[in-house]
Amino acid sequence: MAENEVEVCVVGAGAAGLAAARRLRAGGVDVLVLEARDRIGGRAHTIVRDGLPLDLGCEWLHSADANPWTRLAEKLEFEIDRTAPPWERPAVGGHHASTEQAAIVEALAAFDARVAEAAAMGREGPASALLEPDGRWNVLLDAVSSWYSGAELDQVSVLDYAAYADSDVNWRVEQGYGALIEAYGEGVPVRLETAVSLVDMSGPRLRLETGGGELFADQVIVAVPTTVIAEERLKIAPAPRAVIEACAGLPLGLANKVWLGLDEPDAFEPDSGLFGKAGTTETGSYHLSPFGRPQIEAFLGGRCARALEAEGPGAATDFVTGELADLFGSRMRRRLKPLAETGWFADGFSRGAYSHALPGQAGARAVLREPIEDRLLFAGEACSATAFSTAHGAYESGVAAAETVLRLRGLLEPEEEA
Repeated sequence: MAENEVEVCVVGAGAAGLAAARRLRAGGVDVLVLEARDRIGGRAHTIVRDGLPLDLGCEWLHSADANPWTRLAEKLEFEIDRTAPPWERPAVGGHHASTEQAAIVEALAAFDARVAEAAAMGREGPASALLEPDGRWNVLLDAVSSWYSGAELDQVSVLDYAAYADSDVNWRVEQGYGALIEAYGEGVPVRLETAVSLVDMSGPRLRLETGGGELFADQVIVAVPTTVIAEERLKIAPAPRAVIEACAGLPLGLANKVWLGLDEPDAFEPDSGLFGKAGTTETGSYHLSPFGRPQIEAFLGGRCARALEAEGPGAATDFVTGELADLFGSRMRRRLKPLAETGWFADGFSRGAYSHALPGQAGARAVLREPIEDRLLFAGEACSATAFSTAHGAYESGVAAAETVLRLRGLLEPEEEA
């Protein structure tokens, strides 16, 4: 083949794109991955501050007992921490007294049960409609949704919320989830800083326009966030309206993090947590001393995260520092050192953190799983029916897309499909 030709091109070197490329190579297909960023991993990214790894993106091995990244971590000799996450442990201090914590857990469980019941009856609509009228914990449930889905409940589909499957086993990678995915991608043929602006389907082969020139492929797997397609930052011609509309119905919610160093390593019980202010969604969720390290990790979601991000760098850190001072006293300000904060909405390659279906759009994920003309396929967490918003959902969708390509090329035997 010519230098600008490849059998299959994968657009995007996140968890889905890397998984697709590795499966294709294992099947004997000539593949190239094009990545707009200057690194692989996408929304999985580990950095090091004060000699310690920080996950700016995905962090938890959700459904870890069945998560393929657990097996891959062990194979690549990454350490897995099986400590219970802070949301499964009693909260430390804060505005919610210990006597109220059981009531909060009960309210969350009751809400989930109402959503499951409504979904079983086929009832669609905003999840906010299933809040208990005048429920004491409604605002807190909305805040939890902003961290869980990246959006408040009025923006979340009942059917999609109920479709998410979780074994409730949550572990972590000590060296960082992003570092694991980066290690997994070693050896995959990737062209960095090569943004794809157009996939042209009008000819006998697919033509991709990039900042580094044209590329031709028999088939293309697009593994980029839904926002990139919905906003036509990556254009497809002729435009597949059903796909663009599906991506618009699956926007990326916003979940940002603030990492702070703590001058007293033993100030908090390792891996404890708490909520911030009561009675408002403009608050954070806090992970204290993760891994027993002298740090605090703060989560901000939904409209609160977007408003702070719009204020500019440092605003989220200032907000979190102020909230912690309110929780633990003004002396806390002097004990904290800013380490990092994220701004995933401003990131032009993602425009958010992870997908949620808008009310009435739960079926959009199935649209993205259908190939177009057996030449153009999609992968990514948004394509997953039950593991959306996770790195393992992205991985599984990448493998599935690759195996569809192998099947179409007559390279996948029936026993390999099992």
